[in-house]
Amino acid sequence: MHEALVERTRNAVKAFCEWLDGYGETSYDHQSFFASRLGRSAKALYYRKPLLGTMAVSPMVFCEAFVPQARRLFWKAQRFPIADAHYAMGFAFLAKLNGSEADYRRACHFLDVLQQTRCGGFEDYCWGYPFDWETRKGTLREGTPMITTLPYVYEAFSQVYALDGEEKWLRVMRSIAAHAFGAYRDMETGPDAASCAYTPSPDDPCGVINASAYRAFLLTKAALELSEPKYLAAAERNLHFVLASQQDNGCWYYAMDGERDFVDHFHTCFVMKALAKIEALTGSAACQSAITRGIGYYVNHLFDAASLPLPFSKRPRLTTYRRELYDYAECINLGVILRGRYAELDRITERVVEDLLQRWQKPDGSFRARQLLAGWDNVPMHRWAQSQAFRSLCLLLSRAAVKAEVSSSWHPTVSLPASHQAHSL
Repeated sequence: MHEALVERTRNAVKAFCEWLDGYGETSYDHQSFFASRLGRSAKALYYRKPLLGTMAVSPMVFCEAFVPQARRLFWKAQRFPIADAHYAMGFAFLAKLNGSEADYRRACHFLDVLQQTRCGGFEDYCWGYPFDWETRKGTLREGTPMITTLPYVYEAFSQVYALDGEEKWLRVMRSIAAHAFGAYRDMETGPDAASCAYTPSPDDPCGVINASAYRAFLLTKAALELSEPKYLAAAERNLHFVLASQQDNGCWYYAMDGERDFVDHFHTCFVMKALAKIEALTGSAACQSAITRGIGYYVNHLFDAASLPLPFSKRPRLTTYRRELYDYAECINLGVILRGRYAELDRITERVVEDLLQRWQKPDGSFRARQLLAGWDNVPMHRWAQSQAFRSLCLLLSRAAVKAEVSSSWHPTVSLPASHQAHSL
């Protein structure tokens, strides 16, 4: 990535940090339209009786497509554990990169918040959504732990622990890993393969591919970092499910339940990102092969002629937007992690970064949330996906600095113990 683009990225990150200082750490969300009792009831009706339900959800869908600022009429601004974890990781990257005590303290602040906002009623640390989420299988209540949230939080604590070696962070890491290992049921799907549950519910239907990919990564990382080999067996069973679920053309469906067989951008990135990190940790040849096949599908089907992200290659329903900030963020994450391995992905990643900085970052430093069918959704949403975009750009800067072999003349103000290596999700 050329130095001019790296410098523009530095400026973009600086502007974003200034915006975040002024805006605050709570926001509305993609799900705000459907978080209230009314919104959830309409969505539940849509799942039970699609024709009648379409009429019920149409006011929310209209607002989402044409009046996105109307979110405030449906639900409240909140803080989101996934966003707090991404902000912690982003500031940890900056702390290590710049030797900045202020960035280190900001990363620690988000970890402190995460400890305060853990799910209640569970012995170990865990997190979920701060709102009731209506799904086709029923309502997931506020505070229900989710395996798709845990790896980000574990990663955040691990990354800051790599900076300061504080025992308090390590204790939380151990607790998160214990929860991920013991609280989620596995459903056998083949010889030495299992799909893990999305939540700790004993009747969770399993089958969601990115859920198993997340758990496989988290338990692999925890097994190595915490010297807990028992985690590896569970991780490998989930990994084998993910590998076996890859289609002949290289893609992954959202779930292997015969219903949710759509293929979208950021969930595809989630799966390959987890595989790439497992490969980095273990040297898995099976992961390497799956990534190569997956990248072949990804670059050919999830980008348009201008090399910009498409939300879907196989849609689940009619959508009311053209492009998604989340897709940009996860494309950059994946592209930086795999930098130098796939020439076409390298080219696309650079193009996506350029477009993100040119068209998506607003004058105040925040990012647009979506490109709609007409105009933009400019409502800043920390979970969707301000925090992910911020972290992806911080990761880019971190990797660019490593590649450029930053001069050893600067001296970080934060202690960096050599005994602990962080691997970023």
